Formats: sequence, structure tokens, C-alpha cells
Amino acid sequence: MNTVNNLMTAIEDTGRDERRGGYSRPVYSSAELDLREWFTIEAQQRGLAVEQDHNGILWAWWDMPDDGRSLEQTRRGALVTGSHLDSVPGGGAFDGPLGVASALAAVDVLKSREQDGSLQRNRALAVAVFPEEEGSRFGVACLGSRLLAGAIEPEKALSLRDADGNTFADIARANGLNPDLMGRDEQVLARIGDFVELHVEQGRGLNTEEFTDHAGRGPAVAVASSILGHGRWRFSISGQGNHAGTTLMSDRADPMVAAAQLVLAVRKTAAAQSDARATIGRVEPVPGGTNVIASRVDVWMDVRHPDDAVTAMLVEKIHGQAQKVAALEGCTVQLTEESYSGTVHFDSALQRSLEQSTARTVPGAPVLATGAGHDAGVLAASVPTGMLFVRNPSGISHSPEEYVEDDDARLGVDALVDALQDLL
Repeated sequence: MNTVNNLMTAIEDTGRDERRGGYSRPVYSSAELDLREWFTIEAQQRGLAVEQDHNGILWAWWDMPDDGRSLEQTRRGALVTGSHLDSVPGGGAFDGPLGVASALAAVDVLKSREQDGSLQRNRALAVAVFPEEEGSRFGVACLGSRLLAGAIEPEKALSLRDADGNTFADIARANGLNPDLMGRDEQVLARIGDFVELHVEQGRGLNTEEFTDHAGRGPAVAVASSILGHGRWRFSISGQGNHAGTTLMSDRADPMVAAAQLVLAVRKTAAAQSDARATIGRVEPVPGGTNVIASRVDVWMDVRHPDDAVTAMLVEKIHGQAQKVAALEGCTVQLTEESYSGTVHFDSALQRSLEQSTARTVPGAPVLATGAGHDAGVLAASVPTGMLFVRNPSGISHSPEEYVEDDDARLGVDALVDALQDLL
């Protein structure tokens, strides 16, 4: 039996980013492919049957849901757990892989319980690995689960391009997928009875004063209640490309100046709205030379709020501000929505089950909303989904400083095991 910490140690050198720090594991990169191979080997060593579906999702099956095991199993569908293996640029070690490693460790415990008779299982179980959850290569988060659930049109997904100009269709085909078969998959969705995703907490919820003990330590595990509505938009600010040395300051139509003002406007607008989060995390000038006034600057914005109407209002307000600052610099601006997911409330019956099982493992485990998107949130429109969060002492995520203590990781597996056993 391999512990979750041993499994995480086995992949700690895969995809290290020497320039940014942390890990860079974009989908279908050599690092992410190495992790997919690692997962396949680990799953097969546990006697799980591994397959890849039409959308590139890996499924490791402990019995198939339609193998005739029992009428009850067929009616309820399979119980699925898992997460993703890709990362943001320079991300932490735990975002995604902790959920996959914890799922494999949970299978070890459940198999031993079935052997000693303490688990009477009447459902199939699968561990799933979803590709391009972070959207760091093709710009759309949770791309694999979106395709599976029909939350993105295949034509739009396949036409997405990475920084090198490769389309998603090109990369999918190069990795053994048939682009013509990608999209909502009713057969795969029909197999899933419930989906439970374990994930590192990507904030300070478990370390707030409300939940910490006298030593300032929060509980190791929480149950998720909801995911804030969130989306990604791209502003393309166009001006006049020109020579940095010969163009007078008064003669410029510089989109970079407008972009800089937009960054400040986004921060000010979000700060004025309760519970809003808005971020400019990526700016790309074209052509990008040091001695060149850019002809265009693309600015990517992430906006989140619990109320979808407020999110829409914020985006509209920021768009108006972008038009004003662009016009003042003699530029124009175009806004494109790249992805959007409304606020998700997890399945209430599944949440209650997770609360009951987690309370036995981690007394006082709270229920938390999260501002981070997840595959479980995308799948929630199609199948019952729920989530468990494992404490992150710093509350920092999408950064090399993201962290989970070994004892908390083990408690996370214990909570996942009990949750899965109750559902099995």
C-alpha cells in the first residue's frame, strides 16, 4: 500500500520550472504526459482498467459500471473521484495532483477493506484525470470536462490556439485523439452516478479565526458548498505601431499606455464591489520589441463574484472604462469572452453525505464556498458532484508557495476513503 505522500514524492521532480519556480505542466507537454503515464502505471498496479475517452479524459476503473455486477450498481451509476495533473505556469505541487494521488491511495484502503469484509461494495469505482483544467495552454479552463459535459462547442474548443500557434485539434490529434469524436459524451456521462473531487484548498478558509484552535491551526479538511461564478475575457487594444526613438510622445497612439490604465481600473472597480475579485494576469504586446511602440496589446482579465448578475455588471463597467482610456490614447478596444461558468451550488444530498462522513474523520470540518474553478463545478450540471478541500497553511495557491502538510494529506485521504465507502 502506497501512501499519498509517497505518491506525491514520486512526481516531485516532474515539470519543475527553473525560471519561474514551482511547476509548469501544461496539457500534453512532456511533463503532463509523463504524469499521465505515471498515473496509468499506478492505476494498473492496483488492478484498475485504464482507458482514455474521446475527450482525452483518463478513466481507471475498479469494475465497469455496466459489467453486470448488480442491478443496484447499474441503476446508481459508478462512483468517480479524481482531479487533474496539469498546472498553471510556475504553479504549486498540490493543485490537481493531490486529488489524483489521494484517489489512488484511497483505492488501496478500499481494496483492503473489501478483502477483509469491512466494505460491501455494490457500485463500480473510477479514478478520473481531466486534461487542461487550468487552461494554461489553450486559454479555457476545465476544457476536458467542458467538452464531456457539452459546456463548450467542439468547434470552438478545437480552434483554440496555444502560444506557438498550434490548434487544440492539432495537439489532440498528435496525442491519439480523433477531433471529429470530441464533444458531449452521453455514454460516459451515463456511467457516472456521483463525482467527488478532493483538492487542496486554494485560499485561507480553513485558517480563518472562525475555525482555528488555540494554536492557530485550522481543521485539515472541509466540505465544499459552492463555486463562485467566474470567467475569462480578453481585451484587444489596438493603436499605431511605431519606432520608439523617432516618434514624439505627442504623436503616439500607444495601446500599452491604455492597457496600463485598464489594469488600474480593474483593480479599483473590483475593490469597490463587495465579494468581487478581478485580476489582470496576462498582458501581451504585439510585436513585443523593447524599442517598438506596440501596435496591439492583448490583456486577459479574470472576474469572479457569487452573483452572476454582478459579474456581468462588473465586466460591462470595466469594458466601458477600457473604451474611455483607449479613446484618450487614440486607440480602439475589442472585448472577447473566452469562457464563463456561473455560480455552482453542489448537489445537496451528496454534500450532506460528505459532511456526515467527514465529521467522523475530522470533527468540526466546516463547509466552505470557494472562488476557484474545478472540473466538479463543470460536471455539476450533468451529474451530482461534491468536493473536499485539504488545508493549505499559507492559503497561497497558483504559486510555488502552495503547501499541504503530510499529516493533513493523510487525513484528507482518510476523509475521502470514508466518504467513498459511504457512497459505495
